[in-house]
Amino acid sequence: MTVSVEFCGEWYVPDDRSGLDIGRGGHIQIDDNPYLHRYFLKLVPLSGLWWLNNVGSQLSATVSEVGGAFQGWLAPGARLPIVFAETVVIFTAGPTTYELRVINDDAVFLPAETPRSPGGETTIGPVVLTVSQKQLIVALAEPLLRRDGRSSSAIPSSRDAAARLGWEITRFNRKLDNVCDKLDRRGVRGLRGGPGQLAVNRRARLVEHAISSRLVTVADLPLLEVKD
Repeated sequence: MTVSVEFCGEWYVPDDRSGLDIGRGGHIQIDDNPYLHRYFLKLVPLSGLWWLNNVGSQLSATVSEVGGAFQGWLAPGARLPIVFAETVVIFTAGPTTYELRVINDDAVFLPAETPRSPGGETTIGPVVLTVSQKQLIVALAEPLLRRDGRSSSAIPSSRDAAARLGWEITRFNRKLDNVCDKLDRRGVRGLRGGPGQLAVNRRARLVEHAISSRLVTVADLPLLEVKD
């Protein structure tokens, strides 16, 4: 029952009894980010499996199989078993999004490959994204897609992402609403909320979902140069 965690090119192996803490003050010291919990995530062994626990009180993490076959939302107080050979964990604290990988040498599940739809539209179950909606997601996810081995990136503001596409901010915000509504109806959590919660948090959650589910990949970056 062996797992290891990679962050910023460094590898960590949890202790078989005490586990592994992740956060500003954990065994893996993520960053001196005031928005990040001192202890946010913890890997612990239990009943023959390693479990990822969210021990924080505010932040959530997106946990997915590296190929996008599975995705879960790890809210405060929740936990998930590490059952795949490679698991990606993405979370956002303030303006910064972080990514780490968990490698499991004793994986108990091997996911089937999930094909990507060809052509100008992307299908996620019953949800269909237009080219312009996908452009919006790529504009927000561009720093993560271009991270070149870095494990943290800043998510663009709506205004900066709109400028990247050559759109007016009103058009960008309207399409962001449409994309979030579509995915929310599909069951993607964290894209809706009360006033004051949406502006930053839903952009971060949208990017986390898009990257971890492979809704957008590096191959989609040329969409940023498509003008209408």
